[in-house]
Amino acid sequence: MNSENKIVKVKKNEQGAVTEVMFENGRVCPLNFAILMARNGGLDGFNVVRGKNGGEYLSADPNSDVEDLNNLPRFK
Repeated sequence: MNSENKIVKVKKNEQGAVTEVMFENGRVCPLNFAILMARNGGLDGFNVVRGKNGGEYLSADPNSDVEDLNNLPRFK
């Protein structure tokens, strides 16, 4: 697993939705950029899934050892 592409922390808004992710190397990016990375195969341990409302979300790959985004520690 590439540490540049391993999500280790998340930032959530007041409603509890993930808005940004932090990688193991300390880099931070918006969730929509992380979704784009995963769609292009550049994000370790996550797949892009489409919700009932048509939005795209990151889902932990069941064959990997990564934590679901909602279970990761938060950063400010």
